Amino acid sequence: MELWYTEQHTPCVRFSIKANSQLYTAKSKFQRIDVFESEEFGRFLTLDGLMMLTEKDEFIYHDMIVHVAMATNPDIANVLVIGAGDGGTVRELTRYKSIKNIDMVEIDEQVVTVCKKYLQQTACGFNDRRVNLYFADGLKFVRAKNNEYDLIIVDSTDPFGPGEGLFTKEFYGNCHKALNDTGILINQHESPYYEYNAKAMIRAHQRIKEFFPVCMVYQAHIPTYPSGHWLFGFASKKYHPINDANLQAWEMLGLDTRYYNTQLHVGCFALPSYVKAMLEGKCEKNG
Repeated sequence: MELWYTEQHTPCVRFSIKANSQLYTAKSKFQRIDVFESEEFGRFLTLDGLMMLTEKDEFIYHDMIVHVAMATNPDIANVLVIGAGDGGTVRELTRYKSIKNIDMVEIDEQVVTVCKKYLQQTACGFNDRRVNLYFADGLKFVRAKNNEYDLIIVDSTDPFGPGEGLFTKEFYGNCHKALNDTGILINQHESPYYEYNAKAMIRAHQRIKEFFPVCMVYQAHIPTYPSGHWLFGFASKKYHPINDANLQAWEMLGLDTRYYNTQLHVGCFALPSYVKAMLEGKCEKNG
């Protein structure tokens, strides 16, 4: 009998991967956690039936959620990561010797435990001495911080269930307060293509731009995410991601990246017209 993982992207669209086996399944206090093994995408992690990462394409997401900010301001030293229980974001951050401290807040400790066992490809950075793990609610954690971080990365699940609070106006306001005067906020910004994801994307952008003078959106192609077209938010109190980016300094670091490069850094902010229209409030969905 064949085993297939199927995710419902819309009532009329499904995405499926043939799995060789299911390596893990359990219900934590917060969500259902599953790990599968597949021929095409290697191991992959799902939470509540939704794709979080695959070994084949996770590098795209993690390159783009980390390196755009780090190339904009190479002096980033103190970082807060919210979510990111698979470890991929932390892995990329630990490649920078200039970073002195990485606080990571994940609400579900079981996700981290599972990824350490089954997804070492992404979880390999957790043992870095600069990483401090906190198993707590990210909304409550950031509420208590003030003028502390150079960079906050919100690597959250979708805007419902455990990740719902990380898409609120209160949360973005607290992130603004927790950042120092040059601080940058990066968040996964959903997809513009399907109506449900697009509405979440528009809401997040509208809420973030109430707090930050620089508020932009950039894109990447991630094959296993809904539609394959995924967005990230870039917000900053000071730095413009193109005009102020120190791309030459980033290139001198000699980091070997599989997706991100400095040409792409500039190009990823060039959005399709329909996405620009959404962000400007001219339409609510594609088509």
